[in-house]
Amino acid sequence: MDIRVVFCTIDKLEGAKEIARKVVDKKLAACVNIVPRICSVYQWQGEIVEDDEYLLIIKTRESLMDSLKDCITKIHTYDVPEIISLEVKEGADSYIKWVYDSTGN
Repeated sequence: MDIRVVFCTIDKLEGAKEIARKVVDKKLAACVNIVPRICSVYQWQGEIVEDDEYLLIIKTRESLMDSLKDCITKIHTYDVPEIISLEVKEGADSYIKWVYDSTGN
């Protein structure tokens, strides 16, 4: 199974929606969930930073990861956008089929 769940954070809802629409339109993702108002605490340029962000949960295929990362990076406003993927080991057969049918060529 080459299904991936990708996490990406961004500071504004408009940016989150733009990324979501673009990657779904280009068939780089089957679905993107936008989770509002998460609090991220991280180190940036020697400082501890705490920001409210939006979390994008993106469902895609491993074979589309390079194109997905390129697409997100072109749109994203951060210097270092979070784009990380987790391998899906198991899932409902009908959902996995839908992800395949909704992505790629």
